[in-house]
Amino acid sequence: MTEIIHARAALLDMDGTLVDSTSVVERLWLAWAEPHGIAPETVLSVVHGRQGHQSMAIMLPERDHAINLRENDIMLANEAEDVDGVIMIPGADALLRTLEPFPHAIVTSANVALMTARMRQAGLAVPTLAVTAENVSASKPDPEGFLRGAELLGVAPADCVVFEDSGAGIRAGLAAGMRVIGVGPHATAHEPTFLVNDLTQVKIDADGDGFTLTIG
Repeated sequence: MTEIIHARAALLDMDGTLVDSTSVVERLWLAWAEPHGIAPETVLSVVHGRQGHQSMAIMLPERDHAINLRENDIMLANEAEDVDGVIMIPGADALLRTLEPFPHAIVTSANVALMTARMRQAGLAVPTLAVTAENVSASKPDPEGFLRGAELLGVAPADCVVFEDSGAGIRAGLAAGMRVIGVGPHATAHEPTFLVNDLTQVKIDADGDGFTLTIG
């Protein structure tokens, strides 16, 4: 079923939404988890959409968080160096081009270096505005990143639309009071406002003080 909605700004997750980095994320995180004896299925259920130190805290709840922060810095550096297998989500390039005249930003759990490396590897231009790990005190599913993005764009949360793929990200967008377009098969279980297989199913047109999105 086709849905048509109006918005004034778009906030876009990166991993799983604009770029498919699944292979490198899972490769590096499974290697990190192996010495700790953490089951692969646990790792894969936790790491997507969150900042690394939060994922570590969930999987190793008794460990000193200072260790998590140090290892997260190492993980981010490794991820920025290893972009083998990172590809564009279908339709991401066209979506970013059509959003250029309108307020929009990336809201990602990655830091600037990792965001830049993965976007470039996927052949995508990095939007002028991005809310990254450096800009927030709490990781998704906390809504801080999306609320910060709306504030920077000068648009009320209710007038923003979020593009997300992970459970943590979808919960964050909904908690921010925003409509969420879930991207890809993994989004289905997390009850986004709308759902698409990929970004080719979203069309954007100028409309008064914002734009319309035709979804589906």
